[in-house]
Amino acid sequence: MTTSNSNINASSKNRDFLSRTYFTLCALALFSPCTAMAAGWEIDPVRVELSPHQQTAAITLKNGSDQPTSIQIEAVAWSQTEGKDIYIPTKELLVSPPIVTIAPQAEQIIRVALRRQADASNELTYRINLQELPVKPAPGFTGVQVALRISLPVFIKPQNGEAEPKATWKVSRVSDKQVKVTVQNTGNAHIQVSDFALYAQGMTEAIASESGSSYVLSGQTHEWVLPTSPSEKLTIKHLRLKAYTDADNFDTELVLGKP
Repeated sequence: MTTSNSNINASSKNRDFLSRTYFTLCALALFSPCTAMAAGWEIDPVRVELSPHQQTAAITLKNGSDQPTSIQIEAVAWSQTEGKDIYIPTKELLVSPPIVTIAPQAEQIIRVALRRQADASNELTYRINLQELPVKPAPGFTGVQVALRISLPVFIKPQNGEAEPKATWKVSRVSDKQVKVTVQNTGNAHIQVSDFALYAQGMTEAIASESGSSYVLSGQTHEWVLPTSPSEKLTIKHLRLKAYTDADNFDTELVLGKP
């Protein structure tokens, strides 16, 4: 178990991570990862960060298609329990307007405002859900209509201005062919894990890996049970973890625990 990490160039990390975040948002479309781009949506920014000194923000929605699109917008409070996301409708975050119709090749500005005080010491977390409303199909249309649903994270820094995650990683053997990777966030802010891999000492080929995006909110724990290849390398006691997050890159040694 360890919390050690090595920093990387901040500007390069942020550019790479925003790119990864964009594709994560596309994957939240209801039917396929490519649907959001096919529908012609452009969203800027892809996540909202507010603070006690900046309690409002603007989101730009662009309809790049040749048809008008209507979108319903809802704010929800976001928490986690036992690694599962929980969403509850909230009035603490104002999103205006709640419903928009955007003409072809036009833009719409969405205003976001915090309606409560920031927490004294912990980050607050919300999400803004954008749901495309179905339109009446043209006469003779026989295809399948696809409605998009995209969710944007919103983070509110605490009043003391200090918001940092603190990640502790562990790895344990589940069976001869599986390992469990656990990250515990004991900090006062979220961490977003983009991908990670485990290596036997001295080896360049990963024995287990995970790609995708997982948020771990303050005080929460997330687990992944992963297949290993090849399984005989689990006889060793130490593994090397390389992980990419929106806070730091981690490159550290872990002790392989028992089931």
